[in-house]
Amino acid sequence: MIYKSLVSRLFLLLSFTFLTFNIALADETADQGKALFKANCGSCHNKSMLDDMTGPALGGINERWEGREELLYQWIRNSSAVIASGDSYAVSLYNKYNKNVMTSFPNLTDEEINAMLVYIQGVYDGSYGPVTTTALTGSGGGTEEKSDNTFLFITLFVILGILALVLSRIITNLNRMVDIKDGKTPAAHKTLLQSLTSSKIVGFILFALVIFGGYTTVNSAISLGRQQGYQPEQPIKFSHATHAGIQEIDCQYCHDGARRSKHSVIPAANTCMNCHSAIKKGSTYGTAELSKIYASIGYNPTTSTYIENYESMAEEDIEKVFKEWIGANYMKDNDLSSLDKKGNKEVDKQWMGIKNSLTNETKPQIQGPIEWIKIHNLPDHVYFNHAQHVSVGEVECQQCHGPVEKMEVVAQHSPLSMGWCVNCHRTTEVKFADNPYYESYETYHEQFKDGKRDKVTVEDIGGIECQKCHY
Repeated sequence: MIYKSLVSRLFLLLSFTFLTFNIALADETADQGKALFKANCGSCHNKSMLDDMTGPALGGINERWEGREELLYQWIRNSSAVIASGDSYAVSLYNKYNKNVMTSFPNLTDEEINAMLVYIQGVYDGSYGPVTTTALTGSGGGTEEKSDNTFLFITLFVILGILALVLSRIITNLNRMVDIKDGKTPAAHKTLLQSLTSSKIVGFILFALVIFGGYTTVNSAISLGRQQGYQPEQPIKFSHATHAGIQEIDCQYCHDGARRSKHSVIPAANTCMNCHSAIKKGSTYGTAELSKIYASIGYNPTTSTYIENYESMAEEDIEKVFKEWIGANYMKDNDLSSLDKKGNKEVDKQWMGIKNSLTNETKPQIQGPIEWIKIHNLPDHVYFNHAQHVSVGEVECQQCHGPVEKMEVVAQHSPLSMGWCVNCHRTTEVKFADNPYYESYETYHEQFKDGKRDKVTVEDIGGIECQKCHY
């Protein structure tokens, strides 16, 4: 009876373990499908799965193609071929959406398509409910979904540990029964504490800790410096929403290195002065933030002149220049002939803001470049060339950096992981026609002329070779 009870409990535990594993596996598949959906489908299909966009809402796609799953996979890889075959549903979709041909994805595997379908169905029926983290856009509103299976895996690990302990006890008892049946003196019955501290259990725990520690270390090292959603507070409250959004200033006006060099470059204060030698008060913060630019470069906004020998100017003299400027604007804004108590407090507050933003332990002087905090960071062993993507590939800045024109404080929009880059290279079409950069690819040009090829992806020209980014 005891063993029957133990066996029944063991089967229950095994069933729960397999159920937990299947849930974890389904979540992992959906996570993979989410990344693939964003890389391949997100630009044309609404991520709510309920509303139409450029393409139809994908919610319920499994039901619409039920019994014809193989044709659905063909449709995703090459919709034109399915339409040409005369399939009535494919033709009706083509006509409904103004005969816009869906982008072909011939390189997607069955597993990848299945992962996307699992994700789509999970979002549609609500079974895929990831944890939310802080948004990347605006002034902190909105959310960016990100799943976290840590608790699930810890639970699974604990269950497996209990299962191993139960099996160990069962095996020990069975061995005792065999010894008694054979007339041998059974080994002394081990207590629970003795079983837990046995060499096998201790060895297993140490092995598990080494695996877990190694996984955590490697995973953290891979993510070092490129945390998605990273949104540091900058020394100057520069609003991309105002400059790139409202004022529609082109990204490359400030980040002019993006079109001609590896780095996009951080604009020098001289670039700011192209506009702010005339625009001396900000729409949101008045003199508070613009005064920091003037103080860094040595520009006197009261006289509209650059200060001579500014590099060697004493901090007390710099303080007088900018307190005079801040105070004069405060009096003008409040129609005062002299500073009141509140005005003096505001002047002191803005001056301390200048000092705290432009000085630190390694930069004791106010004079000098503004030390912006880097947001997007790749490991040293990764080569990335902005000019290759911006000038040759004609990639929009927002494709990697997100809707910066809506961001008050810029944050890292994309994961910047190797998988994210590789997926983009697999699906992004190269602007091949009339592009002298690709004249050397004679075979592809001939295939275009013969009608054997209708597109070239970055993968086709070696975009996922290791040496392209690591050499």
